[in-house]
Parts: sequence; structure tokens; C-alpha cells
Amino acid sequence: MQLDARLRLFMYLIGVFLTCLLIGNLIGGKLTSVTILGDERLISAGQLSFPLTFVLTDIVNEFYGRRTARALPMLGFFMTALAFGLLHLAGAVPFAAQTAITPAAFENVFTSATRIQIASMIAYLVAQFLDIGVFFLIKKATGDRFLWLRATGSTAVSQLVDTILVTCIAFTFLPASALVNTILTSYAVKLVAAVGMTPVIYALHELLERRFGLRPVPAEPR
Repeated sequence: MQLDARLRLFMYLIGVFLTCLLIGNLIGGKLTSVTILGDERLISAGQLSFPLTFVLTDIVNEFYGRRTARALPMLGFFMTALAFGLLHLAGAVPFAAQTAITPAAFENVFTSATRIQIASMIAYLVAQFLDIGVFFLIKKATGDRFLWLRATGSTAVSQLVDTILVTCIAFTFLPASALVNTILTSYAVKLVAAVGMTPVIYALHELLERRFGLRPVPAEPR
């Protein structure tokens, strides 16, 4: 079977989407910090890859429609659950006497951040569907105009919910002030990333139209 350009591109988008999602969940337990106006703020390393998943969702929403876009977060959710299930299964298998990695090292990397991973999955699923819904509403109101508005607007709303959920569920051990600072800092970083990705979205939009001959689909009814 020979794949046409539209299907081949969709496979690439899914591949990049799932890679970013899985890596984001695996590294999400690592907290780093950024200094803002002399104040050190905590942020999850998962922010390196998660913003790109929302960009890809918007691209799928734009060129493949809302119904197809809705299938993407569900696929990501189940694939992430499968990955975590396999990781915990691997963790339950006894270690051989001669092994390249110690049990403690394996646990620290793959199975010690279960709470964070579950929180991330819940927040991701809620935020992705919210992103798709807001994107659809803006597109329904504006048509094919204002790509920046539907892309940035949907991400701004969904990332706020995502940030609040994942921080409050995963980092309950932090004091209230640290939780608020983490939420504000993470959301600020996500907003900057969303605005910064706007030229990328326009470039991808142009590439898909010119190189692959794709056209945005209209905002279909529910």
C-alpha cells in the first residue's frame, strides 16, 4: 500500500507527538529553577517537550479536523499508560547478579515518580481536550483568519488548566507559597513558549500547504 502525502504526514505528526509526550512524562519529575527579577522559581523539566504537543494538536486540528484531533490525546493517554505499565513490569522483574544498572538507579529514573506521572496524564488529557475545544470555537468564529489567535489563545487557556492540575496533584509536598510560585512560573514559561512558537506554527502551516498540498478543513459541527 502506498501512503499519500496526507496520511504520511499524519504518521510523522503522531510520531513526534507521542515522543514528546512520553519524554515529557519521564523527565517531568525533575525540578529545575529559573531566576525572575532576582527570585528563584521552580519549574518542571517536562516543560522542555510538553508545549510542542499542544502545537502539534493545533496543527492536526487545523488540517485534519476536530474529530481527528480528539483522537490524538486519547491515543497519547493510552500509549503513556502502556509505557508506564511496561516500566513497572520491568521494575518488578528480578535483577540478575550481573547487571549494567543498579535497582536503585532504575527505580530513581523510571518508577519513583509515579504520582507525578499520573498527575501529568490527568492534566494532559483535560488540557488537550480543552485546547481542541477552544481552538474550534475561535476557528468557528473567525474562519481561516487569525491563525495566531486560535493557536495561542487555545494554548493559553489549556496550559493554565494543565499547570494548575499537574502542580496541585503532583507536588502536594510543597508549601502553598511554593505551589503558587511554581504555577505562576510554569505558566509564564508556557505562555512565552506559546508566543515564541507562533512563527513555527505559521511556518508549518505554509509548509503543509505548499509542500504537501494540504488545506485547512472548515470548523465542522459537533
